[in-house]
Amino acid sequence: MKTSAVIFDAFGTLVEIRQPKHPFRQLLREGRRQGRLPRADDIRTIMTRCLSLSEAALSFGIKISPSQLAFLDRCLEEELASIRPYPDAVEAVGLLQAAGLRLAVCSNLAMAYGPVVEKIFPHLGAYGFSYRIGVMKPQAGIYQHTCDLLNVRPENELSGQRRIVMIGDSERCDRDGPGQVGIKGYLLRRNGGGASNLSHFARSVLSDR
Repeated sequence: MKTSAVIFDAFGTLVEIRQPKHPFRQLLREGRRQGRLPRADDIRTIMTRCLSLSEAALSFGIKISPSQLAFLDRCLEEELASIRPYPDAVEAVGLLQAAGLRLAVCSNLAMAYGPVVEKIFPHLGAYGFSYRIGVMKPQAGIYQHTCDLLNVRPENELSGQRRIVMIGDSERCDRDGPGQVGIKGYLLRRNGGGASNLSHFARSVLSDR
C-alpha cells in the first residue's frame, strides 16, 4: 500500500534537548515545598493549555517570587536554545518532501516548545501540538486533528487506499495510539532494534511507493 503522509513525533524523534533544565518540573517541585501535592493531571494541564511559567504557577496556586520566576525563565531559555535536530531527521524530512509526501509533527508539548520545533522544521504541512489542540497523545483526537490540519483522511487506510504512517519513540503514543484512527504507527529505537534511524525509515517508506 502506498504512503501518502508521514507524521513524526517531536522530541526523541525529530529533535533532542541537549541541555535539559526541566523548568516546569522545577516549578512543580517548588509547589511541593509549599505543601501542594502533585496531581495526576498536572502534566496534562501544562501540555494542553497555552501557559507560560508564570501562568502555570498561577493555575497551580504556586507562589513564586520575581527572582524565582526569572531563574525558571532562564532555565527555560537555556533549554530551548539547546534544542537541535537529529541529523537523520533532517535527511529523512528532505527525502520525503522531495518525493512529494505530506509531512506533519504530532507531539505532546508545553507552549514554549512548539515555536522552536517550527523554526527547526519550518516547511512541514501541519503541526499538531497538544497545547494548541487541547488533547494529548495517546488520545485519538490529537491524531485526527493533525490529519485534519494536513488535509488527509486516516480512515482511507482501513479501506485499502493510500495509508498514513507515524513514527516516534513511544510505544503507547507513537506506535499504538495512532492505530485508533487508522494510522500505521512505528516505534523508533535510537539505541538499536526495529526502526533505529529515520533516514532508513524514510527510504523504506519510499520503496513502497
